[in-house]
Amino acid sequence: MFGLRRFRSSPDAPSANDASAQASLNGRVDPESLLHRLEWTVVRRLDGMLHGDYRTLFRGFGLDLADLREYQLHDDVRHIDWNVTARLQVPHVREFQEDREVSAWFLLDLSGSVDFGSRGIRKRTMAADFVAVLARLLTRYGNRVGAVLYGAAGVPVIPARSGRRHVLHILDQMLNSASGSGSGGDETDLDDLLDRALSTIKRRSVVFLVSDFISKPGWQKKLSALSQRHEVIAVRLYDPLEQTLPDLGLVVLQDAETGEQMFVDTHDAAFRARFEKAGLEREEALREALSQAGVDCLELATDERLDDALLHFTRLRRRRSMLASGGNVLLTRER
Repeated sequence: MFGLRRFRSSPDAPSANDASAQASLNGRVDPESLLHRLEWTVVRRLDGMLHGDYRTLFRGFGLDLADLREYQLHDDVRHIDWNVTARLQVPHVREFQEDREVSAWFLLDLSGSVDFGSRGIRKRTMAADFVAVLARLLTRYGNRVGAVLYGAAGVPVIPARSGRRHVLHILDQMLNSASGSGSGGDETDLDDLLDRALSTIKRRSVVFLVSDFISKPGWQKKLSALSQRHEVIAVRLYDPLEQTLPDLGLVVLQDAETGEQMFVDTHDAAFRARFEKAGLEREEALREALSQAGVDCLELATDERLDDALLHFTRLRRRRSMLASGGNVLLTRER
């Protein structure tokens, strides 16, 4: 009943001093300008600060089994080969040889709800910034990136290739392909996006599922199947206004995907409390679903810096790797 985070209101105008946000709201975005800006402001910083931790973001892929040897005290327990250990009665670990070429895929939810943004920056803009930074970090080392798009009028699948021009092509499809939702459309169904990814991505890859996860239920089983084949990282986009509704008086809210409208009285403290409670319940359900699928979650808010979020996420994954617990833990930003 209170799925109101799917609605958007229009009292907030975009920030005048944010060129990227203003461009995305006013018309066509130039991918070249966006990528050039991010290369100077974010990519350079991350490339230096992630030195030595580059693979921490992408644990568990691009490795080929090279040899088996007896376990030593410093070894990671996750690399123990239990079948060989049981047969020989002596613990053995697997040694891997790193594959230099990595294939990464971005599963992009471009449905109507990602066009929401209360502080001048839309979730679609955050998604584009994330894809630009990660794709550039990968392709500048010769790796390939591809994309599977949901909710856009453009091509549904962009094959994995390398190079800066390919990154620009993905960004152009993200930013300038009109959404297939918005007025009288259907609700987002992430099950369709995940199903297309399962049939498209053949080689083991790192997969970034970029979405606000405002979707019909039932996608969890497909996500679990995808995470069994690939290294999957969920990238959740959100806006602070979707979690706590301020006292704005009477406002008109419009569903970003179906076009449905409704009046709400935000003066009503009880209504705002129910709104926040429903949001917390959705948060808990999402965390549980991702945890059960064994998928880590990077959270990107429209009012936070992308580089800080990526560095925080990397430190958490490195810390968990050092603990060598062997379990899957949901990694989310502290608020």
